[in-house]
Amino acid sequence: MHPAPSLIAFTSLSGTGFGLLALLGLGFGPDTVGFAWSACVLAGLLCVGGLLSSTLHLARPDRAWRALSQWRSSWLSREGVLAIITLLVFGVYALMWLFGGERSGLLGLVMAVLSFATVYATGMIYAQLKTVPSWCSHWTPYKFLALAVSSSSLMLAMLSGFAGQSGAAVTLLCLLALVVAAVVVSRWRAHTEIADLASVGATPEEATGLGHIGQVRLLESPHSSPNYLMKEMVYQVARDRALAIRRVAMFAGLWIPLALILLMFVTGGGLVALVAALSHLTGVLALRWSFFAEAKHAVSSYY
Repeated sequence: MHPAPSLIAFTSLSGTGFGLLALLGLGFGPDTVGFAWSACVLAGLLCVGGLLSSTLHLARPDRAWRALSQWRSSWLSREGVLAIITLLVFGVYALMWLFGGERSGLLGLVMAVLSFATVYATGMIYAQLKTVPSWCSHWTPYKFLALAVSSSSLMLAMLSGFAGQSGAAVTLLCLLALVVAAVVVSRWRAHTEIADLASVGATPEEATGLGHIGQVRLLESPHSSPNYLMKEMVYQVARDRALAIRRVAMFAGLWIPLALILLMFVTGGGLVALVAALSHLTGVLALRWSFFAEAKHAVSSYY
């Protein structure tokens, strides 16, 4: 699949933003004024920026609102509806916290549940596609949730550190979140490596309808020039490049943040957490690129 930058930014930034909303709603982080403002502004920018970036992939972004009407059957529509409701609840929660001076426990819990549901719906957009075997797995939405929690935990540690309130609890949360994310992603990768187009019946024989004759091999390309399906659904990526991106995702997204989080137990502070958060976000972006670029759509069997 074509790794569109808009979709990579959307799935990475919005996941981090809604993950941060969930952690704030659950009461993580200090109650200082500086932390409250910085956390609310950063979470809002990540959520809104990620959602807006997704519209850049549409031919007619001005008609994006029409997708909200299909919430009964479409995970894309459900994700949009959940995101809007979550942001509305967050607006009320933030106003009460910033100007009332206290967090609402009940409203925060509702916001956390809605935030996790939004990220889950985002993952289900891809997990429901049986035509892409590497995505069609129950591990896919949990991968989105795990990365959302891990990236937002590091953002929380960064903000807490700069507010002078970094503690062992937040650091431990980051450590656990990174370990869980590594386990979930490894399980998901194990599924994608054994999934192939044949598992959904997308063989050249099925695609052409000539299987009753015998084995099918390509003699001429179906088209003399690239079309939309070939550009978007039949993306070719060099194996060396794919391996390099995977290494970036592994080292920047896991090993470097883990080392820095362990260092935070000794030094604390926001600067170390900032480097860890930026490194992990780089790894998440690389993993998202791999998520799209290495996925094979069933239609590729025809070409």
